[in-house]
Amino acid sequence: MAVTDEAIEKIKGMIVSGALRPGDRLPKESELAAELGLSRNSLREAVRALSLIRILDVRQGDGTYVTSLDPQLLLEAMSFVVDFHRDDTVLEFLAVRRILEPAATATAAGRIGVTELDALEDQLNALGPSPSVEQLVACDLEFHRRIVAASGNSVLCSLLDGISGPTTRARVWRGLTQKDAVSRTLTEHRAILGALRDRDAEAARAWATVHIASVEQWLRASL
Repeated sequence: MAVTDEAIEKIKGMIVSGALRPGDRLPKESELAAELGLSRNSLREAVRALSLIRILDVRQGDGTYVTSLDPQLLLEAMSFVVDFHRDDTVLEFLAVRRILEPAATATAAGRIGVTELDALEDQLNALGPSPSVEQLVACDLEFHRRIVAASGNSVLCSLLDGISGPTTRARVWRGLTQKDAVSRTLTEHRAILGALRDRDAEAARAWATVHIASVEQWLRASL
């Protein structure tokens, strides 16, 4: 094992064991290196790597801290990685979304409040019958983000937020090239919202599946 990997594993072990907790400040570099039996250089590299994936927060002039370790924070690294996807992997991201998002939408049917439902309807109404593709895509992202958030599962919300980036491009191109894309998207959004208002989890799941699958099928045919 490379010395930097060993250093990462040792710091990880301290966090997993509870020796270091969210918000804790790490000991001074010299003290921590001696405690873990590491060189200061390898420890420094490990800290740099762990800060990139939001495990540690290096504050100049103050020290190094364990972050909150909240799922949304940690999964930002995944969002960064998926930005480097190849065009031919967009279908794989869409497939993952098709598996996860309908389940989140079904869960939201039993949890989402009337105020949030009204806000979703206001959002759709504000678009009007003929929004631009850019407006529609922005609304689509926010519409689904709010619904997934209403599922109450922060990990699921962060995962879906992370994989939505690569599919945005596909949705934009669908709107530019498929004549009925805008009207179909608005219709599907209304159907999802109606199922949520009815507290019909299975209908919400089905409409979310149809909505994502329509983008997936269009993209598959265009590749």
